[in-house]
Amino acid sequence: MSTVEFVEALSTGAKGQGAQEAAALFTKTFGQAPSGVWSAPGRVNLIGEHTDYNAGLCLPIALPHRTFIALSPREDTQVRIISSFDPSKSEHAELSGLQAGGVTGWAAYPVGVAWALRQVGFDQVRGFDAAFVSSVPVGSGLSSSAAMTCSTALALDDVYGLGFGGSDQGRLRLIEAAIKSENDMAGASTGGMDQSASMRCQEGHAILLDCRPGLSALESVKQVAFDLQSKGLELLVLDTQAFHQLNDGQYAARRKSCEDAAAALGVDNLRVVADQVAAASNPQQALQEVIAKLSDPTQRKRVRHVITEIGRVGEFIEAFDAGDIERAGELFDASHDSLRDDYEVTVPELDTAVEVARANGAYGARMTGGGFGGSIIALVSEGQAKPLAEQIAQEFERKGFHQPRALAALPSSSTAREA
Repeated sequence: MSTVEFVEALSTGAKGQGAQEAAALFTKTFGQAPSGVWSAPGRVNLIGEHTDYNAGLCLPIALPHRTFIALSPREDTQVRIISSFDPSKSEHAELSGLQAGGVTGWAAYPVGVAWALRQVGFDQVRGFDAAFVSSVPVGSGLSSSAAMTCSTALALDDVYGLGFGGSDQGRLRLIEAAIKSENDMAGASTGGMDQSASMRCQEGHAILLDCRPGLSALESVKQVAFDLQSKGLELLVLDTQAFHQLNDGQYAARRKSCEDAAAALGVDNLRVVADQVAAASNPQQALQEVIAKLSDPTQRKRVRHVITEIGRVGEFIEAFDAGDIERAGELFDASHDSLRDDYEVTVPELDTAVEVARANGAYGARMTGGGFGGSIIALVSEGQAKPLAEQIAQEFERKGFHQPRALAALPSSSTAREA
């Protein structure tokens, strides 16, 4: 019988396990203690998928699972980095003269943050030595990349005195650098939701993130209480271990299809259309009228997902706040079905995990993240997360899939200095 692996979070805090491990790896590699240790969480998106780059709404929480970076600044523009995933091999880069795409592999993410800050005029940012330790599963759709870029951004902000990390408004500048690193240096398209969650979430809350351009920090995020325990619930996060990769062109193709559809509809982004549909006296008819304006069948499906998914975010908040957990679960289900049928970003492992969850007592289940692999979430009664994960693992074994991993998902705190 297959047994699911539960991934524990490294503890946080100045004396936490993760901070200690990162500092120890740094000292062993570079021969001296680091200037400090910072950490950033992975995230799981409750609902609102592939809406961020369409100026829409999404509802992420920060995970207790974090990436820790021990870092010291350098006087030159060299970067030397090491990771606990392969502590036998360090990576090197030179910031001076670096161009977009000039660093490959995992090193592109942290190096790209320093490069991005320098690109927008922060020339005081120079090289650095850094060591990474993480409990955020890589390739799981839980944003291990944003945990790496955001922890790096806050560390560089601190050691080079940029002054952005201490305020929510200032953190928008660090989020921009993290996004630019992923998009331009690593070549992994991202709309900004992951970095915003990692930098701006609060313990015990989800953030309602409004991705319309031009909004202030206050306007773009609303803290939404997400207390599972008071409602007798658990949120199972299950990593299917169907490898999740966003730099293979699939994500970018979905994004371009949406941009082309918005241009065909004569609007700046699909949020404009979503708001028009929501305000109509008959939203369902209004949606059909929008779809009918598009001649491309693929664009029709993509637009239908984005508009309905943006609407589901507000509905989920209302249902959960009112204690209507059955309705909240139905919205999870509808989101997954739309991602499977209209956005076409699921894979057999994701669909199987969702089907088993629904058949075994979950209020609702859906894929989370960019898709093409990664994780699902399931809203279940308290005490049912582990038994359900075991049932999914047994079905995975029967179908010959990789053994899945499961996480305990409680809404946690944002990027911070730990030591």
